[in-house]
Amino acid sequence: MRTMLQPNGAVNVLLRNLGLIARDASLPFFTDPTWARVAVIVINIWVGVPYTLMQLTGILQNIPGDLYEAAKVDGAGPVRTFFSITLPYMLYVTTPYLIATFTGNVNNFNVIYLLSGGDPITNLSSTAGSTDLLVTWLYKLTIDKQYYNVGAVVGILTFIILSVGALFTYRRSKSYKEEGGF
Repeated sequence: MRTMLQPNGAVNVLLRNLGLIARDASLPFFTDPTWARVAVIVINIWVGVPYTLMQLTGILQNIPGDLYEAAKVDGAGPVRTFFSITLPYMLYVTTPYLIATFTGNVNNFNVIYLLSGGDPITNLSSTAGSTDLLVTWLYKLTIDKQYYNVGAVVGILTFIILSVGALFTYRRSKSYKEEGGF
């Protein structure tokens, strides 16, 4: 993806050939902070959506058909069936998955580091780039700058905040309160 987003990469060449950008121009995917963030977000979505859809498809197939038959016999339409059966079941089952996905995205090292390296850096006195997440900034602090003390504090605080947030969210969810519900 990094090669495809270069000034003479496949994406810019395709946009030039389609006439969407000028012949001598290219989109600044790695030099402009906004374009760099858009590229990281789009690629992260591209990587994550198939896995999430596979999870959701499995959950949808696991909903007992008897529930839908009973709703149909009781006269429930598609909207009522969705809001009374499908959505509660999906939220019940996916809450732990959503918590884990959020935590995984906070610690999403691969996409940031391999695509942009956290760059561009807009403030030269800063150790973090425009696309850095806590985990990539932590890597830069410890490996590139040797600021081990600051890196340790950032790592520990990240763990504490994510742990408390995940536990708080999970304990308040129906998945925890009604463990054997579905």
